[in-house]
Amino acid sequence: MPSQHRRWRPPALLLPLVALVVLVLTSLVAASPEGPKPQLSHSLFDNLPSKITYFEDSPVVLYHDQIARDVYRSPNEGKEWHLVEGVPRGDAYMLIEHPYDKSIAFILSSSTTHYRTMNRGETWQSFVTALAPSLSSNTLSFHARKWDWILFAGQKCEDVGGWQGRVCHDETFYTKDAFASSPKPLLPYTTRCIFAHDKEEMAAYVPDELVYCAAYEPPSASQSSTSSTGSTLKDAISSLIGGAPRSLRESRLWSSTDWFEKERTYVDLGIGREAKGVVGIGGVQKYLVTALKPSLGGSSDDKGGAGEGSGEMVLYVTEDGSTWSRAQFPHGHGLRENAYTIVESTPHSILVDVNSSPSATAGTLFTSNSNGTYFVRSLENTNRNKNGIVDFERIVGIEGVAIVNTVRNVAEVEAGHEKDLKTMITFDDGGHWSLIKAPPVDHKGRKVKCDTDDVDSCSLHLHSVTQPHNYGRVFSSTAPGLVMGVGSIGSRLLPYDDCDAFVSTDAGLTWRMVDDGAKKYEFGDQGAVLVMVEDEEPTDELKYSFDYGKTWYEFDLGVKLRARLLTTVPDSTSLKFILLGTLTRNSKHKGSQGERHVIVYMDFESLGKRKCEDRDMEKWYARTIGGQPDCLMGHKQWFTRRKQDADCVVAEKWKDPVGREEDCPCDDEDYECDYNFAPDGMGGCTLVGPEPTPPGQCLRDGDKFMGSSGFRLIPGNTCDVKGGIKKDAKVEKPCHAGQETPGLVTHQSFTFPGYVIDHAYFGDSHTILAFTNKNRVWQSMNQGFSWHEAVSEANVLAMTMHGYARDRAYLITDSRTVHYTTDKGNSWNKFTAPADPNGLGIPLLDFHPLKADWLIWTGQINCGDNDSTTCRAVAYMTKDNGRNWSKLEEYVRVCSWGRDKKFRIDEKTVFCEAYRDKKGSQRAVYQNNNPLQLISGEFFYSHKTTLFDSIVGFATFENYMVVAETYENSRAIGLKVSMDGKTFALARFPPNMHLENQAYTVLESTTDSVFLHVTTHADVGSEWGTLFKSNSNGTYYGPSLEYVNRNGRGFVDFEKSIGLDGIAVVNIVSNPDEAALSSNKKLQTRITHNDGGRWKPLNPPAKDALGQAYECRGTNCALHIHGYTERDDPRATYSSPSATGVMLAVGNVGEHLISYTDSDTFLTRDGGFTWEEVHKDAHMWEFGDQGTILILANDEQPTDHVTYTLNQGLSWQDYSFGETIRVKSIVTVPMDTSRKFILFGTKPDRPEQTVAIHLDFSSITNIKCKLDLAHPSNDDFELWSPSENRDEPCLFGMQALYHRRIRDRNCFVGERLPQPHKIEKYCACTEQDFECEFNYKRNARGECVLVEGAQPLESDQTCAWDQPFWYERTSMRKVPHSKCVGGLQLDKGPAHVCPGHSRRGGFFWATIAVLPFGLAALAAFWWNRRRSGKGRIRLPEPGEPGRSGVVEFLVSVPWFLIGIVGVAIEKLRNIELPFVGRRNRRGGYRSLRLDMDAELLADYDDDEEL
Repeated sequence: MPSQHRRWRPPALLLPLVALVVLVLTSLVAASPEGPKPQLSHSLFDNLPSKITYFEDSPVVLYHDQIARDVYRSPNEGKEWHLVEGVPRGDAYMLIEHPYDKSIAFILSSSTTHYRTMNRGETWQSFVTALAPSLSSNTLSFHARKWDWILFAGQKCEDVGGWQGRVCHDETFYTKDAFASSPKPLLPYTTRCIFAHDKEEMAAYVPDELVYCAAYEPPSASQSSTSSTGSTLKDAISSLIGGAPRSLRESRLWSSTDWFEKERTYVDLGIGREAKGVVGIGGVQKYLVTALKPSLGGSSDDKGGAGEGSGEMVLYVTEDGSTWSRAQFPHGHGLRENAYTIVESTPHSILVDVNSSPSATAGTLFTSNSNGTYFVRSLENTNRNKNGIVDFERIVGIEGVAIVNTVRNVAEVEAGHEKDLKTMITFDDGGHWSLIKAPPVDHKGRKVKCDTDDVDSCSLHLHSVTQPHNYGRVFSSTAPGLVMGVGSIGSRLLPYDDCDAFVSTDAGLTWRMVDDGAKKYEFGDQGAVLVMVEDEEPTDELKYSFDYGKTWYEFDLGVKLRARLLTTVPDSTSLKFILLGTLTRNSKHKGSQGERHVIVYMDFESLGKRKCEDRDMEKWYARTIGGQPDCLMGHKQWFTRRKQDADCVVAEKWKDPVGREEDCPCDDEDYECDYNFAPDGMGGCTLVGPEPTPPGQCLRDGDKFMGSSGFRLIPGNTCDVKGGIKKDAKVEKPCHAGQETPGLVTHQSFTFPGYVIDHAYFGDSHTILAFTNKNRVWQSMNQGFSWHEAVSEANVLAMTMHGYARDRAYLITDSRTVHYTTDKGNSWNKFTAPADPNGLGIPLLDFHPLKADWLIWTGQINCGDNDSTTCRAVAYMTKDNGRNWSKLEEYVRVCSWGRDKKFRIDEKTVFCEAYRDKKGSQRAVYQNNNPLQLISGEFFYSHKTTLFDSIVGFATFENYMVVAETYENSRAIGLKVSMDGKTFALARFPPNMHLENQAYTVLESTTDSVFLHVTTHADVGSEWGTLFKSNSNGTYYGPSLEYVNRNGRGFVDFEKSIGLDGIAVVNIVSNPDEAALSSNKKLQTRITHNDGGRWKPLNPPAKDALGQAYECRGTNCALHIHGYTERDDPRATYSSPSATGVMLAVGNVGEHLISYTDSDTFLTRDGGFTWEEVHKDAHMWEFGDQGTILILANDEQPTDHVTYTLNQGLSWQDYSFGETIRVKSIVTVPMDTSRKFILFGTKPDRPEQTVAIHLDFSSITNIKCKLDLAHPSNDDFELWSPSENRDEPCLFGMQALYHRRIRDRNCFVGERLPQPHKIEKYCACTEQDFECEFNYKRNARGECVLVEGAQPLESDQTCAWDQPFWYERTSMRKVPHSKCVGGLQLDKGPAHVCPGHSRRGGFFWATIAVLPFGLAALAAFWWNRRRSGKGRIRLPEPGEPGRSGVVEFLVSVPWFLIGIVGVAIEKLRNIELPFVGRRNRRGGYRSLRLDMDAELLADYDDDEEL
């Protein structure tokens, strides 16, 4: 029998030797002095425990050995251990303690006989359940008010038949006498059942009998009768690969108050039958919370399309167990709510961490109001692991204090880099977060290696919850104010083994290093004693302190071990500890049967310290900031605790320290928005729903009632109203304010002391910057309602936003000082640039897409004098946002980072355009015949390679790098294309098109090909060119459209629709011969819906905005609109990123485009297929609330009003803002999701000053649009799909359905809708899915014909191994972005049999031979998992990918192929199977002949996502 109950003591002769060794070591190193040694006891065990648990307020400890399935009990805090009596050896599968009764625990076996103790494990009685326990983590659920009411989850398995294994599901039972009698069935097919009183804080009026269950519908009879095919095997194989055996969309929430005997209520959460896809339910403080992933439509046969995998997660909360409210996160917070972690919350709010990273490396922390419904952002980039565990922990007993780790390099982590973690602390429940100020010296008094006054680069960082190194809480216990941690001092958190031990005695405000190296630690006697042990390597010593870590003593443990656990009673009021460790392999202290795991019991009571008296205690205030106690929830908090230097022990076991309160005067922070009100972002609360009028009031016209001020005192807040402010006093309101009538548009005006040159919003923010000609930058944090100078007294020359990190902006001054913000303008800092800003027209800053701190600055040297002969531009690089700089290159025209979001080359590569001869003035390089070279610099430009000796310029965009090379002999221009920045291919054009000396404009390219405008007529006033489109790698270019208009600066009338791929609008010159002579261009508009494969005129509307017919009615009449070349602000696009399919434009119906001031305003709602005139005269426009609000301002003359529509042009209203201005632009947040706008304009009498008019449409309707996916005819949305005149609505070979609000519904959308809603299906190919092949162009009849003098490309006769035929090329090729399948195959000519092809090759028969064994192996692995009980069956975590196509393939295989091979196949989990997984659209690149339409370069994968 194992000697787990033996106590081992070192031989008496060994003790002097140990003492001698310690003495010698003490003389050699500065170790802690040896102190009095507590009483020790040692106990050996066979295996490490899966759990060590104390019965609360009791010396009894249980030790669960899950390997041997035994439980041991200690009646004296770990001094002695014995096997529990009444439980057979090897039966203890689970150990579960009762959370609400201190004496009860349960031991569950893997069968149906289990055990209960009512006296802290002294005796155990057996009981029987109908099923074996579920493998979930919630096998038992308890009632917080009825100790003997318990829910039991069992697992029921059914044989599929033959050798096919079993399919299992959970069923829940209940007992009302703690299993004294047999539990009764509650509900089958459950995933989780809980009592409404899952937590003690739940309201007392909630019925005790109320039970909630997340459950699936039982299989239908039809399913059962056809179980020989279909879903049963599908469930089995889904279970095999770890997925849920049932589709998540089948999960619903049910409730009952009679144990589901007669009452079974479907909980619709207020959204009807669409309340399905329940992920889970649980209790949090006084709340019940359920997470839902609603289906987005589609049948159960969806293969990973728009089924359960594509919906967002939503959260519903209830305080009373009956009324559920959806948790509302901030509008425009930019996060798909696809993974929630509810972290340790407070009694008055819920804290939720929302996954904001594709690889689940970081999240955003939100905190709620007191009813758990409205959330505000607390902290971004919180650290979390793959299991959703968040590095967040509150300090025990201290209100408002919590510690969290944040990821400071999220973009880099997504690219495969290690995390850089920084630790933040809050003292006001997440209202504000700060870095932890590090101690200036280490534990030996030596100065630390960085400047602790610079907290950005030198602060304290601590390891936390995601990487636990001890059981229980990480930082604190009930000891008031005492906090310990393992961490490092510097700019980021170091690995655990490189960290040291720290302690704080004031709840994290200040810290002290107490030892070097990582340590396990524990608190005892309310913090009177601290203990810690080495956690990096085996040790035989333990240290302790009786003065809060000021002085440490050590003693010999009597055995050398690797520490696993250091703990004490849960409330840390005892002087007794246990240390669990593993002996070294060669230890002579192992048990007689090789037992290596030891518990060392330590009793500090044996030191005989006196009990503390009143004179030894102090009054300690929590959250003492700046020398004054801080108020939180209306009060200050203080504790009575032992003084640091008092040489005594508290000795009040089981008595937790109690915090006491002193009320504070009420302040703004003590109030929150009342019901039906929401924060407006400016400190106020706005009405979001109808306010109920009190009974007996509002009986007559003109009556008034006393309504809410919008605020209420936070429930639980104890502030003194008499001594402070009262914001919740009732206010008198007219009775119509209590009805569902809309409010009014409001405005606010601000005049800048100067003319606004530029303005820009931060990403996902309400903060906007405005740059004026007075060299000042103004900032508004509430969408233009109020303004202040961002940086006072700074003479700003330029304002630039970070191109990738959208929370950063840079203000370049006339000196080398650059002001910058990294937090959306909340704070501004500055750095010194390495050179003066250049005045040579070169961009000053270049940004890295992954590393926000990596910048390139291009300044100038010796350019102060216009006659300087050494004026030159010099580029510098920084990797720390301007703190340190290194020079890259001189005489540059531009230097930029090579990496782009989709151009995925090495991130350290820099490209520079630099002049060959490094001499003279750069202002005169053209006169000096100094060619411009393109240089690639790897590893931060330390390894330079000249790619081209003479270029015009280069650009990187999407997947491509394009270089315009000049040939010195002919001065011709050649276009080179690369997809890796190293290997370049010549762009090939049809041979009769002589383009060597033409200008190129690379246009927006987002659909797997490049659009290139080549100027063919460059005379001033009559510029135009040919639009070319490339193949998928950018090397072969065919003409898409001729005579496309451009202006003298090279800009082209070309614009793509945002949100709908493949739709683009251009203007062409319809009279090239005449325009070449007169410079009078007559423009016509063309649109494409297949990415340039075919261009058509815009269909004109039948009538104008006044209902009158147009004068032009012939076949030559069309709609023509003004394009990009005429815009003052290039951001004023036709379309919006959130209003899919909606476009606004100014134009006319006629034979050609007329002047802007003679034009009118037009609207399309279907991506340009149909148009309507919505208003006379030319207007500028802006979109709001995803297109439900359209606002127009006169763009021909000054105006005092705007015109707006809430139904996309069916009706229009005017709103006057009371002053006449010439509107220059209308702006809103970048995603057009807000209902607030800013007009920038000037007054006619003061054109030198810009006026900003803030327009607020938030109160115009308080009804939120309803989206009911189960009953779409009853909600406020419609599904639509853009169509290319087909019988079915398809575009690019697929039918994508989009949500848009029904045009005449009076409601607001709010949060952004994910688009497209779903991919309905892939369509058969039609003519619209094809375009002309290289060397072909369309003639007047729309046919693809050979370009004059050109020859067709040779056909590709190579064959893949599984390809039986090769096809001759035709005059057409498939549009690269099209997803069509089947149908017409216009790109395939006559077929030819591939050489060497036979009907059945060896590989085929080898595959058939291997397939049964492969399937048998998978099935055996699944069978083993289901039978052994190892592992855990679970639903997918929120945010995990849905079921893969592998399952769908396997379920179609005949059942007789599946057999049982053996349990050894478990190893298959770690084997990557070939041919099963994602195939890249591009593998590597082949060697090419020049006439092959093939890939080029090497090792490029465009399926990656940043």
